[in-house]
Amino acid sequence: MCNYRSVRLCLKPNNPIINYGDPKSDRCDRILVRYGSSPTHPTSTKNLAVNCQLSTVPVMPMNKSSSTLTRSPIHREVTAFLTLAIPLAGVQLSQAAIGFVDTLMMGRMGLETLAAGGLATLTFSVFLYTATGVVMGVSPIVATAYGGGYKQQIERVVGQGCLLVIGLTIPISFFIANIDLLMRYLGQAETTVVLGNTYLDIMVWGFFPALGFSLLRSVVTAMSHTRIVMPIAIGGTMINTIGDYSLGFGKFGCPRLGIAGLAIASVLAIWVMFLTLVGYILTQKELKTYRFFQQIYRVDRQILTSLIHVGVPIGIATALEIGLFTIVTYLMGSLGTEVLAAHQVVLQTIAITFMVPLAMSYAATIRVGHEIGQQSRIGATRAGYVGAAIGLGFMIIMAIIMLSFPQQIIGIFIDINDPRNANVLTLATGMMTVAAISQILDGPQKIILGALYGLQDTRVPMILSLLAFWGVGLTSGYWLGFHTSLGGSGLWLGQSIGIGVSAIIFFWRFHHLVSRKHS
Repeated sequence: MCNYRSVRLCLKPNNPIINYGDPKSDRCDRILVRYGSSPTHPTSTKNLAVNCQLSTVPVMPMNKSSSTLTRSPIHREVTAFLTLAIPLAGVQLSQAAIGFVDTLMMGRMGLETLAAGGLATLTFSVFLYTATGVVMGVSPIVATAYGGGYKQQIERVVGQGCLLVIGLTIPISFFIANIDLLMRYLGQAETTVVLGNTYLDIMVWGFFPALGFSLLRSVVTAMSHTRIVMPIAIGGTMINTIGDYSLGFGKFGCPRLGIAGLAIASVLAIWVMFLTLVGYILTQKELKTYRFFQQIYRVDRQILTSLIHVGVPIGIATALEIGLFTIVTYLMGSLGTEVLAAHQVVLQTIAITFMVPLAMSYAATIRVGHEIGQQSRIGATRAGYVGAAIGLGFMIIMAIIMLSFPQQIIGIFIDINDPRNANVLTLATGMMTVAAISQILDGPQKIILGALYGLQDTRVPMILSLLAFWGVGLTSGYWLGFHTSLGGSGLWLGQSIGIGVSAIIFFWRFHHLVSRKHS
């Protein structure tokens, strides 16, 4: 026999954040919650994350095992969080390794290839990460619907997400294919334009599968299928590495194609990763029951609007973050070649370490979304803070390593025994100190931002990011870098101040949203 109780579900019509019992909400509906219903067979399949107009809301079964019940809620949340975060961290590190290997290969082909390839890679990454941020709007909505057991809702959202991928791919691919016009307009050397355009003309064919993989990865992880993504990413990295060596340098009987060979290897790896994940979705026992791809040709304006509503601010915030690092890099270059070289060493270091808290932010989005879908404000609060605490612990360890072994880390990138690199070593060591300390705050702020995304709160964090990073971080960094004797370290210090401000306001925002009392 099923038991029912009446609860109050309050929603803001213009913001898909679920606010439980907030008397200030613009809309409140009295609904029935049925205990004991299956999360995969709810009594109602009406829209939870988009329309939020439900007659019933299923609650997870209460017959938990005794071993589960004996564990503390914190222990259970840590386990659930790490189950998501570890595979996602493997994916992020593997994808970062693809770029790292490509950079090493370009360096072996000469400085001109390295310069052109670095510019082309940055260009492709800016467009891909921005578009990925937009499609990431699928993740919190799917996580919420999955937590509530709304199968039909998930199918509709994923179908519209696929349409969004196609809609973003067409104009962006056209722009990338003609980027040489912009490169010449910005005064790049003709050799750089030719080599960079050669690379991008091939890489453009990998944009769709790369964006599609990001979408489907978000979907399967939001549905707690995390184990598959890491081996797929590792496999893609291996294919890219072998392909770079074979096609770039003419090994194992392959033609020597130079930078074009690197691009071909990357595109091949991306397509293999994408098609493998599609195959997994179509054959996995649970996932194959979802009609994800049958909804592609049907435009649902309401859901598509909601995806854009959630995802576009994430994409803009991502673009603002990448843009900040790009501007700082150009400012470093104006301080001299040695300053720029030192900056690149430190930037590449934190780019690797930051992949872990970035993965944790995705996990926080999913965990908070699951708890919201199950009507658990307390669970959502716990998920956000537990994730941030784990991220803080990890980044403290990374900071200790960076502060304890700066020369050894710098030595990975340059020959520290070469007297010509002595000044670069000194500059990089100073920047490394500032960057290490800033990492302690950067990890938790990124994770709590992911928790806000799990609440489908994206517009306000976007504005706060603009104010913290560009308003505070860039302004203070410019003043410290150019109006004091700190130079490059001053620019890093300014960035760190912006990170500190963002951490404070993001934590305040999350606390404000989840601490609203029931009516």
